[in-house]
Amino acid sequence: MKTQTEIERRLKSALAPEHLQVINESHMHSVPANSETHFKVVAVSPQFSGIRQVQRHQKIYGVLGDLMQQGVHALALHTFTPEEWRQTGSFPDSPDCMGGSKRKDESVS
Repeated sequence: MKTQTEIERRLKSALAPEHLQVINESHMHSVPANSETHFKVVAVSPQFSGIRQVQRHQKIYGVLGDLMQQGVHALALHTFTPEEWRQTGSFPDSPDCMGGSKRKDESVS
């Protein structure tokens, strides 16, 4: 099963989200083509009500923990309650990768 599909399946089952996006951002990094190593997760769930961001992230890592040991290198988490999502309705773009072969030449002449 593809990693992205497995992330989606697990989060849907555990969080019953009103909105879920799992975006494979591996192509933005120095990894082989078709890699599944870097993801952005946007999750809107009533289960996030009344808990801090760090607790929301812990909840997600609890669901996906073993995947983090099996090749997922990075997971950008954007978590919202339904009320927060109605007010915001958006999430930030991911920054450009600055590592490996994607790094711009920073040498000084």
